[in-house]
Amino acid sequence: MTNEEVLKRIKGGLIVSCQALSTEPLCDPYIMSMMAYAAKEGGAVGIRANTTVDIEAIKKKVDLPIIGIIKKDYEGSDVYITPTEKEVEELVRTGVDIIAVDATKRMRPGNITFEEFFKNIRSKYPNQLFMADTSCFEEGKKALELGCDLLGTTMCGYTEYTKGHSLPALDLIERYSKELRARVVAEGGIWVPEQLEAAYKSGAYTAVIGTAITRPRGITRFLQVFCRPRHNKAERYYKTFCKCPQDIR
Repeated sequence: MTNEEVLKRIKGGLIVSCQALSTEPLCDPYIMSMMAYAAKEGGAVGIRANTTVDIEAIKKKVDLPIIGIIKKDYEGSDVYITPTEKEVEELVRTGVDIIAVDATKRMRPGNITFEEFFKNIRSKYPNQLFMADTSCFEEGKKALELGCDLLGTTMCGYTEYTKGHSLPALDLIERYSKELRARVVAEGGIWVPEQLEAAYKSGAYTAVIGTAITRPRGITRFLQVFCRPRHNKAERYYKTFCKCPQDIR
């Protein structure tokens, strides 16, 4: 697929994130490939996947556009989504359609800024589609200026300076869409259809849902709270996500 074809295929649809960390029971390339296959049968227009082995397994099973990442922790840095050029190079070798990178203003491994990092990889891979995983408007604006092809709201609420931000980040989606005219990937905090609909109404180009579809451990934990409205936290979930009456049990 050409870059134009990839962007056209994902527009207005749902991308399903098929990921499992090494600490999770479903962490296996075969399982992730079958998750992706099931997502395709359900109508997904793309897949987001972590690690080269998972991406290669998924590519054998589905012909959907793939957003690839490599999560890796480095000492001295909070950036873990495709944090260095090494991970980018590994992803490029898989032939993945879109590479997502942390685009926050936090320092990367080796005390490198996002601007330094991205200028290098944009120069090395001028024809590669890149998605910027951002947490605030300032980061998205910078990422777009540097040449990122898509802006994701992935990190909103997960950086020190955006903690407590309501999710999904509808305000950020709207600003990216209206003020920057960017292709916005709504990602993070989408649990119910109403939230997905709201993301599109706010201007999302496409959307990614992961935990709510492909991580049964997370879904189970969420529902344990969600289904007990007598707890304050659950009541907030009801009011925010589903607008259900408080007396529903």
